[in-house]
Amino acid sequence: MSNTDNGTKIYTPLTLKLYDWWVLCISNSYAWNCSTKDILIPYFLQNLSPNHLDIGVGTGYYLTKIPAHYNISLMDLNPASLKAASARVGEDRIHYKVRHDVFESYPEELHGKFDSISMYYLIHCLPGTMEDKRIVIKNAKAALTKGGILYGATILGDKVRHNSFALKLLQIYNKKGIFSNFSDSEEELKKMLSHYFKNIDVIVKGAVAMFSAHGKK
Repeated sequence: MSNTDNGTKIYTPLTLKLYDWWVLCISNSYAWNCSTKDILIPYFLQNLSPNHLDIGVGTGYYLTKIPAHYNISLMDLNPASLKAASARVGEDRIHYKVRHDVFESYPEELHGKFDSISMYYLIHCLPGTMEDKRIVIKNAKAALTKGGILYGATILGDKVRHNSFALKLLQIYNKKGIFSNFSDSEEELKKMLSHYFKNIDVIVKGAVAMFSAHGKK
């Protein structure tokens, strides 16, 4: 099992059935203080293009908000997540479905392919520090068109205020290897994105950083 697997192995068919309730409803509202409905969904849609790749697909919840005529592609290391998201969105709407480790270079056929790429709740699940995760941004950049945008949301572990519920979850998830974000901060996120993009924007709501980057270097 690769290190990347540690953050994805929690997503079994059983836990995926609980994901929307526990993560998108309970945790986002009461631990991370960043509403799925009021903040995360609008941010997802405002950066979306009709030619889109979602990386770290979860249950496919956000993808159900995409207009029916949009071109959707999926990337995840976990086959259970790919299966759940595909079934939820509809196989006929999926253009590419790729099981892939984001720390590895993307298949050549995906290079320069997408006008938008989303990474929702992916980065905090990846092993290592922001410096270690930098290669993930580099690999995703290669799949963007010249004017494409990379965007997403990630839970910060450092230099944000956490309530007691959030602190408990951070301790449990980091100990189990589900999260690796104790040192993830807004500053480190900006530094990572700026390494590969000319224009970046980071907005912090509660313990969640929403980010966008365009203008490939």
